[in-house]
Amino acid sequence: MAVSTIYSTQALNSTHFLTSSPSSSSKQVFFYRRQTNRRFNTIITCAAQQTVVIGLAADSGCGKSTFMRRLTSVFGGAAEPPKGGNPDSNTLISDMTTVICLDDYHSLDRTGRKEKGVTALDPRANDFDLMYEQVKALKSGIAVEKPIYNHVTGLLDAPELIQPPKILVIEGLHPMFDERVRDLLDFSIYLDISNEVKFAWKIQRDMAERGHSLESIKASIEARKPDFDAFIDPQKQYADAVIEVLPTQLIPDDNEGKVLRVRLIMKEGVKYFSPVYLFDEGSTISWIPCGRKLTCSYPGIKFNYQPDSYFDNEVSVVEMDGQFDRLDELIYVESHLSNLSTKFYGEVTQQMLKHADFPGSNNGTGLFQTIVGLKIRDLYEQLIANKANAPTEASKA
Repeated sequence: MAVSTIYSTQALNSTHFLTSSPSSSSKQVFFYRRQTNRRFNTIITCAAQQTVVIGLAADSGCGKSTFMRRLTSVFGGAAEPPKGGNPDSNTLISDMTTVICLDDYHSLDRTGRKEKGVTALDPRANDFDLMYEQVKALKSGIAVEKPIYNHVTGLLDAPELIQPPKILVIEGLHPMFDERVRDLLDFSIYLDISNEVKFAWKIQRDMAERGHSLESIKASIEARKPDFDAFIDPQKQYADAVIEVLPTQLIPDDNEGKVLRVRLIMKEGVKYFSPVYLFDEGSTISWIPCGRKLTCSYPGIKFNYQPDSYFDNEVSVVEMDGQFDRLDELIYVESHLSNLSTKFYGEVTQQMLKHADFPGSNNGTGLFQTIVGLKIRDLYEQLIANKANAPTEASKA
């Protein structure tokens, strides 16, 4: 693998070109831009192997952190903040993955947003040029010094060094908002929590855990809604997979949000990604698995599967309404799902049992997050295999 490293101590407002050594098997040219008025040490490493980039979009409090923990677990190793770095860093690093929180690309701190009357959801409060440049650099094998948004103080802290990982996950409010960043993604996911469920979750959390009043919770949700509808929600049309969380249809007029109906919406025709299906691919299936092999207390469990259309895209949809009583019995459901990209029989069930204490582990949110994690692992392995075979095929030609 070709490697080129640059050490510098002063930021320059210029573009630097880096090339692999003449003896390497492949030559590549990379660039990075340095900003003025910032002084810090930089180590930039260029590798011939590109990083696979995954984007995860969702509103605040919609389960991004839990999904990240499930995803990194599939690839092995615990996801932890950079060692010896800022204790308030939002970055998580494991053996194969690096997760970057896109809040780090806020261009305005908490005070600045308040002075300008904008929320963090507003594109004007975010630096998409820097986001694009740094994600592109990491995808090309170039380390970057990424800013840090401190959620404790609301300030922008000194940057941290991020080395290019095998898999880069960018998660936050805007991973698919900017077309340039969107085009860098190898796969994208959107967590779509319905207003009813989001409201029920926020009441449970903020009233029970933080002592907020019902009126203040409603006001907080309403204040964010215009920007969410304008800038965050439209991104789901670009996602390769959407996990949609809705109120149950098994309990009439349910408003507690404890029993959920969850839909996994998978775009057809995505390279290296084959949608999951139930029983018979392309058919329309309704299945109630409760009985001798699956314990179901009230209100039971119901699965649906069907082809559909989503923002003018052909999709396959698997839906689960209800919740599991015993996770060890999930193997029965798993055995009827196909295209799971598991490496052995029962791997989905094993992953679910491994993280039984995670939110959503007894319903479709945990099940579908786990499945998407396994699909991303398979996509990564196919991408890497295809890149490894490319030089061989080129030499044959």
